[in-house]
Amino acid sequence: MANSWINAAIRLDFTLNLACPDGYEPQGDILEIAKGRENIILTNDPILAIKDAHVVNTDVWVSMGQEEEAQKKRQVFSSYQVNEALLRHARDDVIVMHCLPAHREEEITDEVIEGPHSVVFEQAENKLHLHKAVLEAFLT
Repeated sequence: MANSWINAAIRLDFTLNLACPDGYEPQGDILEIAKGRENIILTNDPILAIKDAHVVNTDVWVSMGQEEEAQKKRQVFSSYQVNEALLRHARDDVIVMHCLPAHREEEITDEVIEGPHSVVFEQAENKLHLHKAVLEAFLT
């Protein structure tokens, strides 16, 4: 997910603040491309990353096939949870996104995913329509 956001920030020239724990930064070529770009800020501080943000996006901490790393990742990522306390550092009109499926109370709390700033379910609906369009393009 971080790689996609970095690519988007490069092409569309918006400011991207990306918070990652030590050792979990984007890897390889994408990180090299991002280095030196003023619009891409990589930090280990989630509060700094979210400061005055218009949009906050999170993703699962443990992907399918990484279950053996789950406990370690929960510990390492715990201060990166998108919760009400963290959102207080963003803009009042911030929107919150998550590409789903979410592990509630891990990377995002129930109060945020169900709250007034969340566009998570609208995002999922839009993704559904995008997938349908791609399928139609390939089938015709």
